[in-house]
Amino acid sequence: MAESRPYQAKHRDVKVRRLQFDYPIGSRFQHFVDGDLVMSHAVAVLSGMFPEGEDFFVRSVRDLRDRVTDPELKAQVAGFIGQEVTHGREHRVLNERLGQMGYRSMKVDRHVRRLLRLVEKLNTRRRRVGVTAALEHYTATFAEVLLEDPDAQRLLGNTEVRNLLLWHALEESEHKAVAFDVYRAAAGWEWLRIWIMRTTTVIFILEVVGHTALSMLRDRATYNPRTLIRSLAALRHNPFLKRHVWQRLRSYNRRGFHPDDWDATNLIEQWKVELFGEHGTLADHLR
Repeated sequence: MAESRPYQAKHRDVKVRRLQFDYPIGSRFQHFVDGDLVMSHAVAVLSGMFPEGEDFFVRSVRDLRDRVTDPELKAQVAGFIGQEVTHGREHRVLNERLGQMGYRSMKVDRHVRRLLRLVEKLNTRRRRVGVTAALEHYTATFAEVLLEDPDAQRLLGNTEVRNLLLWHALEESEHKAVAFDVYRAAAGWEWLRIWIMRTTTVIFILEVVGHTALSMLRDRATYNPRTLIRSLAALRHNPFLKRHVWQRLRSYNRRGFHPDDWDATNLIEQWKVELFGEHGTLADHLR
């Protein structure tokens, strides 16, 4: 049932930060995620998806901005757009470097552009922001796993890619409810929200697995049985594939769900200090 009163959003500080990263140029198929074959290709694929994905998120939320009457949510929408535009720009730079290393990031980028343009043609404004809210639940969940789990952080070593992903993760957590709240403000139905999530999940998993497999087929290390088996076996202990992570992702399908059900207030405050405080590790990256 559609809501009969204006939607009021919880206060959130969605701050736009302009950063400058210095990505090194690596050798061909350097496995930059802890030397791991599968995870390096998977992260390169996800990075390839981000620029066009972020642009789609911005367009979807912007197209429904006229349905937002709550001043708090209006301010969050402006912050959301600023953050996502910045994320897309930085991932485009990273994708160019990954492409030079042999990864399919740029090809993935072009494929995602065509796919999302099709999604836009086939869906209404409300459904498009529903897709955005669903995908934002994925990005926020994986972002908070990265911020919470030391094992996830160790996978990224001590590289500029790690710095990029930690910053990106912090901001994904900061704005994780914005698209969801815009969907609610536009009187989005619960049944439709859940149906969109289930459909989006199937497509998202197929896209990530398929492109990762295609990327690995171009890497000579894939044809080394010892390397491949060791990397596949490591997936059993991967912090992003633990049971509680998938339980959290599925919680979106519960009627009455809201992203704030997974409270990350303390986590956000902790990482704001660690990354951008007086002695923060990325304070010198701010423009």
